[in-house]
Amino acid sequence: MFFKQIQQHGDNFSYIIGDKSLGEAVVVDSSFNSSRIQQVLNHNNLILKYVINTHGHSDHIAGNAELRSKANVKIIAYRYSKVRFDIGVDDGDTIRIGKVSIKVIYTPGHTKDSISLLVGKKKLLTGDTLFVGECGRTDLPGGSSEELYDSLFNKILKLYDNVEIYPGHDYGNSKFSTISQEKKTNYTLKPRSKEAFIEFMNEP
Repeated sequence: MFFKQIQQHGDNFSYIIGDKSLGEAVVVDSSFNSSRIQQVLNHNNLILKYVINTHGHSDHIAGNAELRSKANVKIIAYRYSKVRFDIGVDDGDTIRIGKVSIKVIYTPGHTKDSISLLVGKKKLLTGDTLFVGECGRTDLPGGSSEELYDSLFNKILKLYDNVEIYPGHDYGNSKFSTISQEKKTNYTLKPRSKEAFIEFMNEP
């Protein structure tokens, strides 16, 4: 499996996931990194097949149109997203790129259309749901502290401790982490009841 984290402009991360034996790849969150993404694809002889958006905020979809114009690229997003997409996915769906499987986990809270992506069984791309040392905000339109609690504690933290976390932004003291490490050090994941978490998220 080919896997690369891209950060060209600002703090947004994009990801390239590919099967080099077939020469195909997907991009997760094009963001402001489309020119660098294209360089990496060309250097590794990979043809882009899909762009997957973890959610519809403009800083994550900024490069969609440019990447789509390069080839016959399909945009994938949560099925009820307001983003322009070609393929809608739901919780539990699997996206395949060659021998690489990408499982969709519906993780609303930051937005109504937020998804996380489990690549194989070891890498989880969390978009703006979970960062290294932090979690996504819920005070923007479509945000819900109650839904974020369920996404974090009942979905993401139920995965194996050795699963690696790859976030949508470079907000922490490292560019990726693990579920085990976040359980130990991320103050937003301190054991709380749902009611206590909602109160915590709504503190000024």
